[in-house]
Amino acid sequence: MNAETKEPGTRAKILIAAATMLGENPTARLSVRAVAARAQVSTGSLRHFFPTQRDLVDTVVAGIYDLDIPNDPINDRTLTPNERLVECLRLLLAQVGAGDRAREQWRALYEAYVASKPSDDQAASYLALERLGRHRIEQWLTTLIDEGAIPPERVEQRARFLQTVVTGLMTERALPAEAVRIETETETLHLAVVATASVWSS
Repeated sequence: MNAETKEPGTRAKILIAAATMLGENPTARLSVRAVAARAQVSTGSLRHFFPTQRDLVDTVVAGIYDLDIPNDPINDRTLTPNERLVECLRLLLAQVGAGDRAREQWRALYEAYVASKPSDDQAASYLALERLGRHRIEQWLTTLIDEGAIPPERVEQRARFLQTVVTGLMTERALPAEAVRIETETETLHLAVVATASVWSS
């Protein structure tokens, strides 16, 4: 059989279906039944590869975040280490856009996770996204640590701090703002990065 026409296997079909659902809606409920239906496989087949819903969600989200970012700013040696990390964090901010797009994102998040108690499936999806987002920041920090640009201590705590800063800025993007917001966002990210590089080593 020609490899170019070979159909993806069952596991690949499941992951493609789940990743597509998340791409269409970051708050999508990745339940076993919903993903199996989207992948056009039985729930038994899905559970063969992913015994629990968390196994499924973690695998899907890990695949999304572990993809190499084209022109990842962390590899741009024309910038200082701090500037590189700021540009990386700006990539995360860009995911929510601004104005109407940011409001739509936060409306979906509010309705899925805040307006009422989220289901176990919804909570698992959110926690996996949060966990893997933090993992991406840890990867960026580790790159700078390996270069000797920042101290190696407390990587997880520093990543959590930077993630919290980015989450706050994402929230601000959904609120009314003055035209200087992007400039002040960059200043905030620079302050956070400087704090991460200098204070956390003590």
